[in-house]
Amino acid sequence: MADLKNGCPPENGAFKEAVCVDVGRVYDSCCDRDCLEDLRCFFLPEDQGLICNAISVRLRSAEVLNVFIDVEPVNFNKGFYSCDLTFFFLLEFDVFTAPHSCPQCIRGISSFSKKVILFGSDGNVKIFSNTMREDEHCDSKTRRTTNMPKCVVQAVDPIPLSARIGEIRDCYENVRCIPKSICDCIGGNVVTDLKGGDPTVYVTLGLFTVVQLIRNVQMLIPVYDFCIPEKQCDYSTDRPCDTFKKIKFPTDDFFPPRPCKADEGCGCGMRVEESEDGED
Repeated sequence: MADLKNGCPPENGAFKEAVCVDVGRVYDSCCDRDCLEDLRCFFLPEDQGLICNAISVRLRSAEVLNVFIDVEPVNFNKGFYSCDLTFFFLLEFDVFTAPHSCPQCIRGISSFSKKVILFGSDGNVKIFSNTMREDEHCDSKTRRTTNMPKCVVQAVDPIPLSARIGEIRDCYENVRCIPKSICDCIGGNVVTDLKGGDPTVYVTLGLFTVVQLIRNVQMLIPVYDFCIPEKQCDYSTDRPCDTFKKIKFPTDDFFPPRPCKADEGCGCGMRVEESEDGED
């Protein structure tokens, strides 16, 4: 067997064989920076009552709960697909009901929708396999699927930019069906039947996303050898204090390193050398 060091191929670069594998290939992708202004928030009934008596709010944190994705072919543009994305956010607020009072923490939900068109190539075959999902009750040995490309969304938690209390201008403003799984994250159904002029909270978030369109394809790849793990499993049963003693002392936390000067030329992985007279 060829010698593999840290997963690298042999030095002569020779591989043993060519293997056909079924993998997901990224046909198209895009990254985006969205500033989401004045997103309406939805609250539980008791928290909405608190908003009605509030004088100000402060947005503490924002989290991406889920992204609902729908992929459809684009008419008259073969090989392109429309990816409809709906983001649901979990928001935490500090609500102030009187000047110089202690805030009360509540949670709310907001959502945002966007559409992305990406190239995913074309294919019209039907795929059959014996793989069954847990939610399927059919006793069939085979399950048919199409080879539609798969849309994958990567997103970091949004950056909270601002929050304000405002009156609803339109009772249908930003109202959509909020799934039960999303509402359960804050403990129940949210209030959606507010009237024009009722107070609510509007937030502004900064969102970074990467959207990929992936299709399973068969690819021929060179194989050098089997991947044999070099690291042994850690089965240590040390006491907590013994484990603590193995942790490196955090010197930089107590003595923060000083910034490099321009004439010292310290870049990535470079060390500042002392001058001949002993000065830095």
